[in-house]
Amino acid sequence: MTEIKSIHALEVLDSRGNPTVEVEMKTSNGVVSAMVPSGASTGRYEAVELRDNEKRYHGKGVRKAVANVNDIIAPKIIGMDCTKQQEIDKTMLELDGTPNKAKLGANAILAVSVASCKSAASCMNTALYGYIANISGRKGVTLPVPMMNIINGGKHAGMENDPQEHMIMPVGAKSFSEGLEMCAEVYHELKSILKKRFGAQGSLLGDEGGFAPKISSVSERLEIIMNAVEQMGYTKDIRISLDPAASEFYKDGKYHIGQKTYSSAELVDFWKQLSETFDIISIEDGMAEDDWEGWQQLTEKLGGNIQLVGDDLLVTNPGRIQTAMDKRACNALLLKVNQIGTISEAIEAANMSFKNDWKVVVSHRSGETEDSFIADLVVGLDSGQSKFGAPARSDRNTKYNRLLRIEDELGEKGHFG
Repeated sequence: MTEIKSIHALEVLDSRGNPTVEVEMKTSNGVVSAMVPSGASTGRYEAVELRDNEKRYHGKGVRKAVANVNDIIAPKIIGMDCTKQQEIDKTMLELDGTPNKAKLGANAILAVSVASCKSAASCMNTALYGYIANISGRKGVTLPVPMMNIINGGKHAGMENDPQEHMIMPVGAKSFSEGLEMCAEVYHELKSILKKRFGAQGSLLGDEGGFAPKISSVSERLEIIMNAVEQMGYTKDIRISLDPAASEFYKDGKYHIGQKTYSSAELVDFWKQLSETFDIISIEDGMAEDDWEGWQQLTEKLGGNIQLVGDDLLVTNPGRIQTAMDKRACNALLLKVNQIGTISEAIEAANMSFKNDWKVVVSHRSGETEDSFIADLVVGLDSGQSKFGAPARSDRNTKYNRLLRIEDELGEKGHFG
């Protein structure tokens, strides 16, 4: 029943209207599908997302990746046992033969990897999050505290030299559903505030569903968010989180935010002051992906009180995670499955982090799909934190709705955060 009978890939569209890879995998138990997301601000050390670089779709077509699945990967994987995740992933890595999946494409490999994981759960007649818990050695009972990007900046909002994500976390909620309710209420209150202050353009949305008002000051954005939080009566329950995506404004050894320029030490002091002013509890990519000394300074000054999350720095890569651990360069991992390209490697990255007492935040990408796989992943890994965007648009809400269903299914067995 667990034998893979067929694999078929095709080109579909993501939430930004760009092509991505979808794979349908068939076993005697039925057919599952898996779709691959795509990032906007991507780290240079991520696994390669294979694009056609031809005229169609402004060069972003994925026919090559689709062909690699159908013509190269499928013949090797068909007939294998879908429950043998590591064997399937290892077979694809050997077929590719490059350190960054440049030959076949991480988007081709990941689609098959996720599809095999879903097929295995189906064949074993178990919930997907339960199956993920089983193969990762976790319990699979933890609903995450959502980290919601409600004001978009940087590349997500078409702005240069600008911190990217301004998020809220309902750390005082007693359940995932209560936390989701808090965030959605603040989101709609924020919309009302922005429309009153800036007119209809104030509530236009960025890639991840957050609002993208033309406000250049990070402090002003956070003040408006805190105003919305206060209006809803959640000042004791909701805290602020940031993802500056500092690699995007790091040039020639300096950081450029708006019209100001900062050294690494000056930027660390900037984040320190901002964190104290707005009681920030998490900063992701506060320093650039190659600024190891800056990361060490940031961790030394803020790591005792604030979660410092590596995204572009780590790219869900076990090798870079180990380097960061050795250098004491952050204290948490942002886990994005398409950065590394297989479920096995993503689980390895998560488990490395857990063993080092790091936190793990399971994350979407700015170019998402209607696939809710990462909702099951965050529960299956018991990571306790999710970063899936604003409570808007079906590509984000499909994840939140899946978490609501999981919470209902787990009942008293489930934990929050």
